[in-house]
Amino acid sequence: MDFRDPTDRTDRADRPDLVDQHCHGVLREGPVDTAHFGSLLTESDAPPAPGTSHFDSQLGFAVRRWCAPALDLPANCPPDVYLARRRELGTPEVTRRLLRAAGLATLLVDTGLPGDLLVPAELADAAGAPAHEIVRLETVAESVADQGPDAAALPGRLTEAIAEAARGAVAFKSVVAYRHGLALEPDPPSAAEARAAAGRWLAERERGGRLTDPVLLRCLLWSAAGTGLPLQLHTGFGDSDLRLPDADPLLLTDLVRALQPTGCRLVLLHCYPYHRGAGYLAAVYPHVYADLGLTLGHTGARARAVLAEALELTPFGKLLFSTDAYGLPELYLVGSRTFTSGLGELLDTWVKERSWAPADAARVAALIGGGNARRLYGLVDG
Repeated sequence: MDFRDPTDRTDRADRPDLVDQHCHGVLREGPVDTAHFGSLLTESDAPPAPGTSHFDSQLGFAVRRWCAPALDLPANCPPDVYLARRRELGTPEVTRRLLRAAGLATLLVDTGLPGDLLVPAELADAAGAPAHEIVRLETVAESVADQGPDAAALPGRLTEAIAEAARGAVAFKSVVAYRHGLALEPDPPSAAEARAAAGRWLAERERGGRLTDPVLLRCLLWSAAGTGLPLQLHTGFGDSDLRLPDADPLLLTDLVRALQPTGCRLVLLHCYPYHRGAGYLAAVYPHVYADLGLTLGHTGARARAVLAEALELTPFGKLLFSTDAYGLPELYLVGSRTFTSGLGELLDTWVKERSWAPADAARVAALIGGGNARRLYGLVDG
């Protein structure tokens, strides 16, 4: 497929219509040293193996391959050369160059992470593309709890806050996989259950404390389902706070069935190494979608293989593109390029084998790159 290299400076009208359907802000002030930069290339909080750096990974190699040319360096240049050029240009210029090079038509930004990060309007300016907000449910709940409601009032306040947040958002996001795991009771809690859970949480919680109670987490999911907005769910690998077996999307099967009558569209994020199971859920339930998210950047040169596995069963109208970029603008460009190059090579192979017609390959690429997201989220910009 004729996916244009996003590091070139041609008009974006000649590029794929990429909708990044799940991403985050980048640091307003860039990493101050090699160790800080490297820490943003891994989901681990541990140092690299002795004698290596976090550049010694598929993601680290992908940064050197795809991002160096956008900073006027040769592809695959040494890390120290890359970081020196980054410091020379300065954070605002690096951010602008890398986000523009990613060739994104629209960004959907999860604003639930803490830190001095660019907000959606600032990302839109840097990328030269519109950005819309995804609201994180757990962040909403913790903000409401900080306002001091009593246990009896909290469940109702949560429902009201979610309804209010829906007015300015394109979707909700939950990290219940981190907070409890995906093996949840499928039905909505009763009012008595919700009040009792609120009492337990508020009695134990200090200001700013995280929500981990499974009953209240279910309250959030069901309240979000009632708004009519899509609901994104983290599944698969993540940082060291996560217990990976608890993030298998197949654990959501009963909840998926229970939510189907509400009409809520569920988006399974990231999914690796359970992307085949996510593809199954998307294949058999009409309201389930999936993406690979941060998987493609972290698998780097193997992204094509992971895409092939995802496309074994996932309906072509149900797979979405996202970068899950956070902290480093490099992750936007790496996510974009590993997707476009990997998918382009894969579809070219199927066309050459005569398994697919060229027109069908082009249509599927357009669906996954942006068309499915535009339909799902009701986007009209771009």
